Amino acid sequence: MANQLKFTDKAITELPTPANAARVEYADTDINGLRLRVSPKGVKTFCLLRRVKNGPMERITLGRFPDIKTEKARAEAQKLIGAIAGGANPAELRRAHRGEMTFAELFSDYLERHAKIKKRTWREDAQKYRDYLAKPLGKRQISSLGRQDLAAIHSNLTRDGHPILANRVKDLLSSVFGRAVKWGLLDTNPAKGIEDNTEISRDRFLKPGELPRLFAALAAEPNITFRDFFLMALLTGARRANVREMRWADIDFDSGEWRIPETKNGQPQDVPLVPEAVEILKMRRETVPQEVDFVFPSSRSDSKHGHMSGERRAWLRILDRAEIEDVRIHDLRRTMGSWQARTGASMIVIGKSLGHKSQQATAVYARLDLDPVRQSMEAATSAMLQAAGLKQPAEVTPIKEGNAKRKQG
Repeated sequence: MANQLKFTDKAITELPTPANAARVEYADTDINGLRLRVSPKGVKTFCLLRRVKNGPMERITLGRFPDIKTEKARAEAQKLIGAIAGGANPAELRRAHRGEMTFAELFSDYLERHAKIKKRTWREDAQKYRDYLAKPLGKRQISSLGRQDLAAIHSNLTRDGHPILANRVKDLLSSVFGRAVKWGLLDTNPAKGIEDNTEISRDRFLKPGELPRLFAALAAEPNITFRDFFLMALLTGARRANVREMRWADIDFDSGEWRIPETKNGQPQDVPLVPEAVEILKMRRETVPQEVDFVFPSSRSDSKHGHMSGERRAWLRILDRAEIEDVRIHDLRRTMGSWQARTGASMIVIGKSLGHKSQQATAVYARLDLDPVRQSMEAATSAMLQAAGLKQPAEVTPIKEGNAKRKQG
């Protein structure tokens, strides 16, 4: 006979492990039929005992504690009791419950049916799942996951000193469960209502005193591919992923332009190449085999994508050599924009050069050609190189009207 117990998370946590080899069963005093089994190894499992008129007693396993908490077990038990009262077969309900999708299965569907189709950053989603979600959530049935479970992940990452990452992981969870709702797998999104950590916009960029040390550290970098990659990221202001995926077919040496087929905002972008960037590309063209598509190819023959990877470790090595702190690879992009501002470029021109997408500037961007953008980037590059001690001060030669007309024609 089952022991009577008012089920609470605290009471269940404190239950002892059976002293002998027999399994011990407890009955909830609130929900008739809700049981908890405790194995000799201390495994605690919720289940529902229910009998259909003139039929045998059926046992439907709900899940293990604490993977499923008391409140969730009660809600699931009441739902099943209602279904049985409405004529559902407990054996079929048991089979359906056991066959319910786990979070790992849901995430796999999310990647294949949504992220890989709609998001260029799907690999980052996959990494977040592997690093932060697979272990606590992967084996859990999706109906067993509540806001409390997801909020705990957000709180743990925040407590460990990663408030921004905590927000991004929460956003991913919300997106995954939002898809589950759209696909009819759940009625509500358990990630809704979890409050974000306050985010302060990052404004870090390389300052005049840091540029000489950075360029010296880059010059000393033994891996030429990494060295050139970071220089191109700085001189183009492009996003890290776009530079990594740069292809020779998208570079026009005659016009000095790089065509990014698709940026983060889903649109193509034409990037002016300053003379220093063109020189780097010309030197790479002489060393990279002609049959290779990527400007920065992988050194591994078994690479899945064909382009380089592992730049983060190289960047940390360069920063250590340069004795510079708190600069991320993305800050190279911000550095180009900041130095454009220092040399007098307007916000519209800076936004155009960096491929920013805003409703207010869309109409202006559509009318703005690359000439003022190129001038602004060349001025910023010259100022950075002067600050680094690599170039003497010189006036930036404006693009002549005749050249502009020939280019348009």
